[in-house]
Amino acid sequence: MDSESSKSAFNQIMEAINAKGVNMIGLHGMPGVGKTTLAKEVGKHAREQKLFDKVVMFTMSQNPNIRTIQDKVAEMFGLNFDKNTEEGRAEELFRSMQRVNKILVIVDDLWEEFKMESIGIPFGDDHEGCKILLTTRRQQVCTKMNCKEIQLGILSKDEAWVLFRDKAGLEDDCSTLNDVAKEVAAQCKGLPLAIVVVAKALKGESLNEWRDANQRFKDSTHLYDEEVLGGVLEPLKLSYDYLKKGINQMTGINDIQMCFLLCSLFPEDEEIDTEILITCGIGVGLFPYVSLIEDKRKKIVEALKKLKKSGLLLETDGADTIRIHDVIRDFAHWLTSTGENRFMVKDTLKEWPHMDESYTAIALWNCSSIIKIFPDKVEFSKLKTLFLVGERKRKRDDFLVVFGTFFEEMKALQVLLLQRVSFSLKGLPSLPNLKTLWCYKCRLKNFSSSLTNMRSLEILALIGTEIDEISEELVKLSALKYLRLSNVGVEREMNIPPNLVSRLTSLQELHVITTNNLNLLELNSLSRLTALSLRLSTNQIPLEDFVLPKLQRYAIEVGECYDMIGEAFIRTLNIQDFSSSLSAFNNLFCNVEALSLRNVGGQKNIVPSMDEMGLNELTSLQLESCNDMEFLIDAKNDQGSTVAFSNLVELDIKSMVSFKGLCYGLSPTRLLQNLKQVFIKDCEELQVIFQIDKLSERMKFQTPLLSNLTILRLHSLPKLKRIWEVKPSHRAIASLQSLKVVSIESCDNLKTIFSPFLALSMSHLQELDIRYCYRLEQVIGFGQEDEIIENDSSLCCWPKLRSLRLQNCRNLKYVYATTWTQGLQSLESVFITECSQLIQVFNMEQNKHGQDIVLPELGSQHDSPLCCWPKLRILHIRFCPNLKYFCANTWTQGLQSLEHVYIKDCSQLIQVFNMEQNKHGQDIVLPELGSQNHCWTKLKTLQIEDCQLLKYVFANTLSQGFPSLESLYLKNCPQLLQVFSSTEERDVIGDHILLNVPFLKNLEVSNCPQIPCFIVQAQLIEELVLSNVGNSRQLCNTDVPVLNEGYIAVGNHEEVFPVQGGYSFSSIKKLKLRNLFEARVIWNNFAQVVTLENLTTLTLSDCKKLRYIFSPMMARSLSHLKYLSIEGCEEIERLILDKDQVSSSLSNGDTSLQPMSFPNLTEIVVIDCKNLSSLFPFGFAPVLPKLERLIVERNSKLEQVFELEEKAEVVAEEEMKFDKLLNLSLEELPGLIHFCPKGYHFVFPEMEQLKVRDCPKLTTGFFIDSQKFIHCKTKVPQLVQQDAVEESTTIRNAIFNENIYWSRLWGESQLPHIA
Repeated sequence: MDSESSKSAFNQIMEAINAKGVNMIGLHGMPGVGKTTLAKEVGKHAREQKLFDKVVMFTMSQNPNIRTIQDKVAEMFGLNFDKNTEEGRAEELFRSMQRVNKILVIVDDLWEEFKMESIGIPFGDDHEGCKILLTTRRQQVCTKMNCKEIQLGILSKDEAWVLFRDKAGLEDDCSTLNDVAKEVAAQCKGLPLAIVVVAKALKGESLNEWRDANQRFKDSTHLYDEEVLGGVLEPLKLSYDYLKKGINQMTGINDIQMCFLLCSLFPEDEEIDTEILITCGIGVGLFPYVSLIEDKRKKIVEALKKLKKSGLLLETDGADTIRIHDVIRDFAHWLTSTGENRFMVKDTLKEWPHMDESYTAIALWNCSSIIKIFPDKVEFSKLKTLFLVGERKRKRDDFLVVFGTFFEEMKALQVLLLQRVSFSLKGLPSLPNLKTLWCYKCRLKNFSSSLTNMRSLEILALIGTEIDEISEELVKLSALKYLRLSNVGVEREMNIPPNLVSRLTSLQELHVITTNNLNLLELNSLSRLTALSLRLSTNQIPLEDFVLPKLQRYAIEVGECYDMIGEAFIRTLNIQDFSSSLSAFNNLFCNVEALSLRNVGGQKNIVPSMDEMGLNELTSLQLESCNDMEFLIDAKNDQGSTVAFSNLVELDIKSMVSFKGLCYGLSPTRLLQNLKQVFIKDCEELQVIFQIDKLSERMKFQTPLLSNLTILRLHSLPKLKRIWEVKPSHRAIASLQSLKVVSIESCDNLKTIFSPFLALSMSHLQELDIRYCYRLEQVIGFGQEDEIIENDSSLCCWPKLRSLRLQNCRNLKYVYATTWTQGLQSLESVFITECSQLIQVFNMEQNKHGQDIVLPELGSQHDSPLCCWPKLRILHIRFCPNLKYFCANTWTQGLQSLEHVYIKDCSQLIQVFNMEQNKHGQDIVLPELGSQNHCWTKLKTLQIEDCQLLKYVFANTLSQGFPSLESLYLKNCPQLLQVFSSTEERDVIGDHILLNVPFLKNLEVSNCPQIPCFIVQAQLIEELVLSNVGNSRQLCNTDVPVLNEGYIAVGNHEEVFPVQGGYSFSSIKKLKLRNLFEARVIWNNFAQVVTLENLTTLTLSDCKKLRYIFSPMMARSLSHLKYLSIEGCEEIERLILDKDQVSSSLSNGDTSLQPMSFPNLTEIVVIDCKNLSSLFPFGFAPVLPKLERLIVERNSKLEQVFELEEKAEVVAEEEMKFDKLLNLSLEELPGLIHFCPKGYHFVFPEMEQLKVRDCPKLTTGFFIDSQKFIHCKTKVPQLVQQDAVEESTTIRNAIFNENIYWSRLWGESQLPHIA
């Protein structure tokens, strides 16, 4: 429930996230008030709204594990650490996160001031785009960390009561019970956690129980003084006390309560493995009146369910783990701080703590291997449970070292859990009461010889643990009921001595989850065995007369299975690469729940070949490459309906070359009623999947056939003609009412997917994805002529459809010709690509003459309402050459959520959304009186390309109607007349529409010659491409007032940026101008302070009247320019204005003092600029240090590439290296006199290719030295003899005004060598 407090806090957080200058937000509040829930909600909202590029959330807790947090964050950024130290990893993460523009980091449950840099999270000056939201119980943490502080308050009295009433299942009436309940609710002090826990505890109780609870609240005010937990403690105590009565004599408390307290021994915020919890619970004596482990397991699982229902434990995503809320864990620690059951839990241990001997349970997690004083012996006479866990480190050999004598005074010990611990069992004292020993990633020396000291041991688990050997000594554990071995020892295959297992006669559970040499015949001696996990090779299955015993639980894998063997929570059988008889598994087929067969030969069917009874407990079936199998069920000899697969929910069939269908004969009704997920792929003989037509329509079922099917995926079924064999008369017995996801790919023979009556039943469909179905004509249609029903005009309605994707369906004309488009209220995304026959996505109405009606005729609007898709966010249509309309009757105001529109290669498309018409049938570009203009408040991207007939996009939308637009691309739409309209004075400048788009970053208008000129106001523009805009008309009206903001003229203007003054285009990164025949200047006044500090790419092509590009000051701001290309700009004389061409009144006197340099320019292309005389001014600093490619061609008046800025004489020759230049091309330059200035000597150490062609006046010579460095010099007039001598030894042999085509790859050089 959304409280006023949480709404207010949420709004404050979102405001702070969007505010400039705020990089850290602190959400503080009492324990249990809902901080984590709210933080998750903020993260979810940020992801859904795409406010950030990445959203990361992690929990700090009281003792944060930095490495684990770093791993979690790194995974989100796709980073694999190279370094191993925390500091090194932090540095790598820091750099990786700096490369992402916008990041939200949510840090949950922070207890004290913390430097985020120690994890590797950049923020503030290091990364202004990174925002941090932290949650904490302590306001002083927010203050110390300079957060924007936001408090999450408790619920109001009314809000608390509504939540309490809902969780307790109470009616909203004025009963006596409700009066008492309101008093109880008030005692929860408005804390959501307390309210939920107490309400669940009392749900369904009598009035007397409620009164008793109320009185107990009033009598226990002493609990209010607790600092850490405050008001939540008392409600939790009440809920704890309400766990069912019944004291366990061994533990002194109720079994369910003890189960809860055991959960508090595990680390904060970690998921708890229920298998470990169960074995520990059995070890401490839970449910002593139950003898079998299987029955104890059921009791503990039942207890955990009750604890989850009571709110004291939390669900997780996995079926085999649970979690405890940190506040409730703190409450459990408070409970066990005194009394008979005293617990100590330490999450991170650097030194040995002070402890007295009264503890009954101790859990020490993350014990550092550098603990200085680790005691040889400790006296804990009452200790029953000990968890000892070494530090989490990457190094496999870094163990916590413990001596055997450490356990000497722990005679009462019942449960010992060890992780990452190394100790020698030599000298291990007798532990007469030890019931459970669980070792994970440990190193145990002298293991076998010490087993005599653990004679009461019932549960032994060795996982990833090194021991000397598994020996005969194991037989001495006469009470052993549970044995788990996984990756034990150092060998890949575990060696189990012959006849050892058969003598462990007390065993009830055996789990050998690694490759082994176990002889299966030994299992026949284990009469008490109820659970078995085994990984077997095919050679271990005896060929004759062996049958595995009947078991209550098992997970058995045969063959080289790729999947990790699961826990035996459900009965699982996985067989691979097996061609012998399956008779060894006969006892398992009767109750198997999950069956997987991969490359299993010799079976034509499963029922009756493998099991005559029909595998009726099976819930999941996977089949792959079983090449002999034709059907799941062969019912041809059975006159009635076979009972088989009655509980099957998931069916996965892949690569079955002979597979023809689910059933030969009548399909079992229970199978068709219960199936939920079906995935069939690569079955080349399959023609029909669900054969309902053979079941009589007179049969009445309580549950309709297929009514539980939720997911259907069909891929690569080349002969599939029909998915369902159904008739209209079957509508009473079949329904797709639960179907949510349909994915169909590469089913080449399929012509239609749903029959009309099945489509009508699909009220829960969410995703429809159809690809590469080349013969598909309609998604919903009639498979046979006799299916057509007279007067059945019901329109299809899929109210929950979120995603529609159609790809490469060449014959598809309609999704459904009479879809009721108002029935698509949940549609969020539409992707349609390469459907060459598609005419219309949704409904096409027709008049009485059978002609298409694009818009409903006069008076028919009530009969045919306009489409309204309030949630549609993404519209993506590509390569649909026959598509005329997306939905002709779209009501554009019904598209208020639209964010992204991408339409490409739809050559027949006339309009995207509706174009209203007057009574004469003429287009109305602007609505007539009474119509409304539309506003696309969420639209971020509009991209339309290659739509030859498209005239209008948003004809009825005001130019102010795009407040969120970030990218606008209009390309190759020769008929496009209007994108948007304007009716108000504020929407025009001169004669031009003004498009105000404050967040626009990318704008491209290319090859749209009919579009009228318009002005764009976009201060944040990063990429601008204008090409062939409005060229079929005269020069656009130049009567545009001089502007001082980020205005761009889109059209054939003389000025691209009509601005004046000190406006900075600092955000622009890429600028490409092509075919703007009237453009004379890019910027209005060159001498003004216009900076281009982030410009990386500048491309100018066929701007015939453009004369200049940069002023000297502007050129000096180009520190990030990487790519410069100028082609076909015939009037350009210089790239950079001469200083004397800049008005002295406007120039900055200091500019000439700064040397001209382009530090990041890597590529320059200058072609067909016939008036250009020189390229770059040349100062004393390296002008192009990163230049890699220089292409200068067909510039007839070019005399020099580099022109000295000052005409001062060069006293001595200067050498200048171009360290990065790889490719130099000088071609068809009849006026070129010199490449490098006189008096300079250029060196190109990395040159790979040199081309000089048709440069008859060139006085610069090229030559190569012994290191394969290319050199060039320009001839200097001979003044003194010394010069002549120097020339003779350097450039006398250089090549001048001859064609050169040199490549380093050729080896042989046509260039002269010098020493």
